[in-house]
Amino acid sequence: MSRAGDRTAADPAALAGIAAAARDRHLSILGGFHAGPEDADTLPPGTGTLLLLGPDEPAFWHAFTASGPYADGAPNPMDRWSRQLIGPLAAKLGGRALYPFGPQPFHPFFSWALRTGRIHASPIRLLVHDRAGLMVSFRGALALPGRVALPPAPPSPCDSCADRPCLTACPVDALNGKGYDVPRCTGFLATPEGRDCMGRGCAARRACPVSQDFPRLDAQSAFHMAHFVG
Repeated sequence: MSRAGDRTAADPAALAGIAAAARDRHLSILGGFHAGPEDADTLPPGTGTLLLLGPDEPAFWHAFTASGPYADGAPNPMDRWSRQLIGPLAAKLGGRALYPFGPQPFHPFFSWALRTGRIHASPIRLLVHDRAGLMVSFRGALALPGRVALPPAPPSPCDSCADRPCLTACPVDALNGKGYDVPRCTGFLATPEGRDCMGRGCAARRACPVSQDFPRLDAQSAFHMAHFVG
């Protein structure tokens, strides 16, 4: 990682600049954490800060559907587009790009997300974010040199959610806090009754009050659901 990257990461305004650069690429910083000795086996050498990136909604979907990877008909268009966006950004910052997809072994994005303090395990055990709710998703991460100043993390949105509608929203009780019954979920999605979830996204995710205020478009949810059921 370059000396120029070290200077950028040490700047008190670094996070704002990185966030602006991410937005220019239709991405949003979902949270981050400072690396420690315990991360030696999962992060590139010299990493001081890891920042997780997700879609900047609702601009992300429009930009993606206007991209070459979306139109070329080749497999995994969103993953390929994410590499085109995040790889050069990481290089510009003197860091490395890491992704939640690709060949095994997979990077531990779930545990990294919990480390940020902005992403938590929800009552249905899926991750929940303070702004994206249960619609949180990852496109990649920036492993940067130096310790980028990070703001205090807000509390989990689930702490103030008295009704917890995510626990009862699934039409077939595949997500109920006791685990995720994948066969029951995918079996339901293949039926006419599952069209609502296929077209608008998982009912349990949509039931989250934070998710309801997050401007992810139904077309993007439908894209992910189609990929999920394969």
